[in-house]
Amino acid sequence: MDDVAEPSGVGQGDAGLDDVGLAARFEEERGRLRAVAYRMLGSVAEADDALQEAWLRASAAGTDGVANLSGWLTTVVSRVCLNTLRTRRTRREDLFDEPPGSFAPGRAAGGDEARDPEEEALLADSVGVALLVVLDRLSPAERLAFVLHDMFAVPFEDIGPMLERTPVSARQLASRARRRVKGAGTPPGPDPVRRRRVVDAFLSATRRGDFEALVGLLHPDVVLRADAAVVPTPEPVVVLGAHTVARGAMAAVGRARFTGPVRIDGAIGLAMARHGRLAVALAFTIVEGLITEIDVVAEPERLRALGLAVPDGH
Repeated sequence: MDDVAEPSGVGQGDAGLDDVGLAARFEEERGRLRAVAYRMLGSVAEADDALQEAWLRASAAGTDGVANLSGWLTTVVSRVCLNTLRTRRTRREDLFDEPPGSFAPGRAAGGDEARDPEEEALLADSVGVALLVVLDRLSPAERLAFVLHDMFAVPFEDIGPMLERTPVSARQLASRARRRVKGAGTPPGPDPVRRRRVVDAFLSATRRGDFEALVGLLHPDVVLRADAAVVPTPEPVVVLGAHTVARGAMAAVGRARFTGPVRIDGAIGLAMARHGRLAVALAFTIVEGLITEIDVVAEPERLRALGLAVPDGH
């Protein structure tokens, strides 16, 4: 696959731009191109690296014969992102500078709050943590087809050549990705609206560090089970009682900024992610509006086994 899209046709105002003119146009397009790269890669740092690489390739290639500069730059950025996805080696320990779990009682909040860019948390919220972690499960080709077509209205006639496939094949990739994003074939759990309110309230209280609000959402005899990778510990951890569980959740305030609602095997839960990659999942049992059980999953094999989808309305 070529690193830079071959231009076709001659456009007015874009063909043959000098370095200064191309730089100005690139800056005009930067916000949209960055949005494409972020949704493709799930990481602000990787998106910015992709834009830098795309600029170097675009400036080296020049714009002679470019009919649609905006579309051409989108292609250049997309191909850089596709290369990144294909060569990315996901290492779970890269997601956090310290172990991801912070629900164990007595564990102090880490210092990653100060190290994490506020922008990354805001972007994760605006795009949706659930969407990012589900996109991360797609193949690179599926992700590119879905992001470009469904999120940026790029026609399949343009997407196909990026993947060295026909437009029909690109359409099929996007359709398959769309079904996975929506969790097609996995019905929602019981009482999804009420469960969603409880889970949203739990996340909001955790982000605010509101201990009393957390206790009010938990059954007095709530049971939290965390697998051995969460803390980590040699054995899984079991925490009992509303006050003890709430104190553990209070230690997760920093990481809650990178957490969002997600459908886990059909029922609403929470996904904790950095750089768009799932690190911890929280599954809830809710009875009469109170959380009675929380299952905290961080072991890679268990995470891979979870059926994840974007909640309705996202």
